Amino acid sequence: MKFAPKLLSVLLIAHCTLSFAKGNADTIFYGGPILTVNAKNEEVQALAIQNGKIVAVGTKEAVTKDWQSDGTKVTDLKGQTLMPGFVEPHVHIMVTSVLEGLGLNLSNFTLPYDTLETLSQKLKAGLKNVPAGGWLFGFGVDPSRTAPFMAELTADELDKVSTEVPIFIVNQSGHIGYVNHKALELAGVTDKTPNPAGGGIYVKDAQGKLTGKLVEPPTYLPFMAKMPNPTEAELFSAIQGTMKKMASTGVTTASDMSVGGNFGVDKEIAIYKSIFAKNASPIRVRGYLFSETLPAGYNTIKPNEGDDRLRFIGIKYITDGSTQGLTAALNDPYSYPKGSKWSGALNYKDADIYASMKSYFDQGWQISSHSNGDKAIDQALNSYSKLLAGNPHPEERRLRIEHFTVNHEPQVKKAVKLGVIPSFTIGHVDYWGAAFNNHIIGSERAKRIDPAGDFKRAGGKFTLHSDTPVSNVGPLNYISEEVTRLWQLPPQKVLGPTQAVTVDDAIRAITIDAAYQVFADNIVGSLELGKQADLVVLEKNPRNTPPADIRNIKVKGTWIDGKQVNVN
Repeated sequence: MKFAPKLLSVLLIAHCTLSFAKGNADTIFYGGPILTVNAKNEEVQALAIQNGKIVAVGTKEAVTKDWQSDGTKVTDLKGQTLMPGFVEPHVHIMVTSVLEGLGLNLSNFTLPYDTLETLSQKLKAGLKNVPAGGWLFGFGVDPSRTAPFMAELTADELDKVSTEVPIFIVNQSGHIGYVNHKALELAGVTDKTPNPAGGGIYVKDAQGKLTGKLVEPPTYLPFMAKMPNPTEAELFSAIQGTMKKMASTGVTTASDMSVGGNFGVDKEIAIYKSIFAKNASPIRVRGYLFSETLPAGYNTIKPNEGDDRLRFIGIKYITDGSTQGLTAALNDPYSYPKGSKWSGALNYKDADIYASMKSYFDQGWQISSHSNGDKAIDQALNSYSKLLAGNPHPEERRLRIEHFTVNHEPQVKKAVKLGVIPSFTIGHVDYWGAAFNNHIIGSERAKRIDPAGDFKRAGGKFTLHSDTPVSNVGPLNYISEEVTRLWQLPPQKVLGPTQAVTVDDAIRAITIDAAYQVFADNIVGSLELGKQADLVVLEKNPRNTPPADIRNIKVKGTWIDGKQVNVN
């Protein structure tokens, strides 16, 4: 016997209500605004939890009368705000743990920008901590946020730091790397080494000599193969630290979009399973396997394998590079440098990526496509159209496009028609908006980046994310960035005001809509009967706070399954 989805939801909620004993809640919250983020965006006075699930929402009088007992822990919010735990739909937990937890973190999201001289000073300071026989490994340099604009590390510049210690630095975007000559020597990469598949380029100068610049992760592999691997204890500690940092910002569910990208898919799945078996993760994780690391015919892990804490749901493709790194695939040339004819390049041929996607799509995997440039977005949408051909309910597959940075309105409409959900690295507006507008793609294209307004008007969903380690995790910051669309660099300007949305829209993009995107909206994302009690307590109500100040609201506590998370 089959039930309609709506009827099934009603029956499940009714079952949950009947299966809990009234008058015996474990915890009741009241005393401050409680944002349910349900379909009506209702605020309620009280919420009750039993056995990790939400069993009542409503007035303080009704909830306490029906659910409070002598053993109930009653929490008075004292004017603070309770809302659903945040869902971070696009992060790289393993990558962030390695780059930021184990490497030298050079990221700078403040002003003033770094210069080559300040970067050299930081690298020389980091050199003191490199053990004998080790590498200086770092992350976070960004020429588009360096003074002067686009000043870039080279092998010659890195040789000024050291000619004896191999140096490997990854760009803030993750799509570009920089090495010194010692690293080139140890990795065996020479002027005659062919470029690897997957869009990789060993950049050379006009004389055909290697510059030390690496484009796209496939070029990193010879260097990573020579670097010492962290111990299991070091890696475990770094991963747990990354997860706790996320939880401290109110995140209760996060999606790792590159499982397998560092140590291979089977090893990273084993690491995740070990962490969760030890109950050592403070957050839920949804995993997307990194397509470039999957061997042909891979089927070791099945679609949707796992449980409500750890589940593997998708396959992630990288179809182009970084917009600020000038490697995203555009239909028209970049505006920088002036007169440029370069428009980036796709990482796959159309037929190849479609064939690969179809093999996993047919198994039941959700498909995700990293597509920054409009040419890459076209490729993803065209592939998705063929995958979904003849499907009367394409929205059920919840196909994803990551970033959707440089775009056109017809692409938005096509995505909505296909039920495709974009996830925006909204920090592009904040940290890179001025560079996009003034240099890289020009004002006409820049004002359309992260087109949340267009998706809302077209009736589609969208989500917001950090893409950590590309930018820092901070869902409240995403709200400020999306609603104001102010770029950071003085003089601050609003980038594409028609793409701004309301605070309530942005809240949904980091809660219920993000949960929907990762197939978790049945258990988290809103405060409703029968859902897991994943919560965050905030110092202030974001709905009553000036949008630019929402990023400054303090997170006072994070709960998963009704239990407060230790983030220390």
